[in-house]
Amino acid sequence: MEPNGTRWRNTQVETKVEKLEDGQAKVTVTIDGKDVADRIKKTYKDFANRYNFPGFRKGKAPRKVIDTAVGKDAVAATVTDEIVNGSYPLAIDDARLYPISRPTFGETDLVRDGEPYSFDFTVALKPEFELTSYDNVEIELPFAEATEKEIEQQIESLREHYATYENSPANTKVKPDSHIELSMKATDDAGEPIPSLTAESRPYSLGGNLFPAEFDEQLLGLKKGQTAEFELAMPEDAPIMLSALQGKTEKVNFEVEIIAVKRQVIPELTDEWVKEVLSFDTVEDFRKGVADSITAQKGDILPRLKENACLEAVAERLVGEVPESLAEETESTLLQDFFQQLQAQGTSLDMYLAMQGITADQFKADVKQQAQDMAKQDMALDAWAKHYGIEATDEDVAEEFAKTGVEDPLALQAEWRQNGQLYLVRQGTLRAKAVSDLMDKAVVTEVESLTEQKDEKPKKAAKKSSKKAEKKEEEPAAEAE
Repeated sequence: MEPNGTRWRNTQVETKVEKLEDGQAKVTVTIDGKDVADRIKKTYKDFANRYNFPGFRKGKAPRKVIDTAVGKDAVAATVTDEIVNGSYPLAIDDARLYPISRPTFGETDLVRDGEPYSFDFTVALKPEFELTSYDNVEIELPFAEATEKEIEQQIESLREHYATYENSPANTKVKPDSHIELSMKATDDAGEPIPSLTAESRPYSLGGNLFPAEFDEQLLGLKKGQTAEFELAMPEDAPIMLSALQGKTEKVNFEVEIIAVKRQVIPELTDEWVKEVLSFDTVEDFRKGVADSITAQKGDILPRLKENACLEAVAERLVGEVPESLAEETESTLLQDFFQQLQAQGTSLDMYLAMQGITADQFKADVKQQAQDMAKQDMALDAWAKHYGIEATDEDVAEEFAKTGVEDPLALQAEWRQNGQLYLVRQGTLRAKAVSDLMDKAVVTEVESLTEQKDEKPKKAAKKSSKKAEKKEEEPAAEAE
C-alpha cells in the first residue's frame, strides 16, 4: 500500500492514486476552481438558451431566474455529473491504470462556484505477476531454408497428386488402403432410396473417413464383381458422406458391388514429365522451384511460429493462477471476434462446425482453452515488460491510431480517451512491444521439423492465427512456374 499515493497534474485536473491491498486503487480527482467556474457559467448560458423564461429574451435570463425556474441546485448537479463522468476516464489514462472493472464512486457533493472540486472512485486493477525467470527464452523452429527432406516430401506429394489409377487383376482383393471403383445403392430405415449415396460408378479410397470405419470393413477381401449387402446405424458424429442424413434416419442399408480394384501409378520424375506437366525445363529446375517455394512459404510462417513459441515459453514461467474473470473476458472477446468473422463470410456456426468436423461442445472447450492460454500469455508479457522497463508512450499510442487510416486519427484518439477506452490501446501496444523484445532476445535452435516433437507432447490450444500458420506449413507448396 502506498500511503501518500501518486499524483498526476495537468493545468486543470489533479489525479491522486492510492493502491489498496486487495488489488484495487482509490483514485481522487480534483478539478481546478477556475474550471469549475467556467463550467458553471457555460451551463447557465446553455440553460438560458435551451428554455423559455417569461419576460426574458432567449439566452438573457439571469441566474436567479434560472435557479427559481429549474431549481437552485439544477445547474450545480448538471456540472457535477459532467465533471465526474467526463473526468474519471481521463484520470484513469493520466495515471496509466489498467482497470478490469467499472469504477465504484464515493459520496459526491455538488460543485461550488469558483471552488476546487474533488471526487473519488475505487476500481479493480489488472493483477500483476512475476515470472520464475527473466532470462531469454529458448525455442526451437524449423530451418528457414528448405531442407532436403522437405523438398523430397514436397516432390512426392506433387507426384502423388498427378498419379493415375489402373485396374488391378480381377483376383485382387480389397485392402484397408485400396483405391476402388464401386456401384452403390442406399436406402433409409423406411426403405426409401437415398439419391446422394446412390451411384452406378463411384471412385472410393478406403481409409479416407468419408464413411464410417464399419463401411470399409464390409468391403475388405472382396474382388471385382463381388457384392456386399449390409446395414449401418447412423453414428452420433456422422462423417461427411452421412452428415446430411443426421436426424433423418436411424440406419442406412447399402448394396455395394466392386467394379474394379485400382492400383496407383505415380509418374516417374523425369525432365520430360516436369516439362510437360509442371512447365519446368529439367528436374533440377523443378527441385529448385520447389525449394524456393518452401523457403518463401516459411518466410511467411516463421514469424508467427516464433511468436507463438515465445509466448508459450514465457507463459510457462508465470507464477500464480490467472483470475477466472480475466479468462472469461478474453473468451468473450474471442467469441465476439469469431462470430463477426463468420457474419462477414456469410457462414453459420453449424456450417463452420461441419467444415471443421467438430461438435459444438468441442468448439466451446477449444475456445475456453484458448482464452485461458491467451490470458496467461498476456499476464506473462506484462511481467516481462515491467521487469525490462518497457513502456507504451503517448507517441506509441498515437502511432497506433495513425495506422487505422482514418481521416483524423487525433480526433479518434481523443474520443477513445474521453470514453475511457484508451487504456485498452495502451495495453495492447505495451504487450506488442514486449512480444517484440521477447522475440528479439530469444535463443533459437533450428530443427528439421516440429511435427514429431509436437506429437510427443500433450497438445495445447493456440491462438487461431497460429493454427492457420501451422496448417499452412503442412500444405504442399504452390507450384512454381
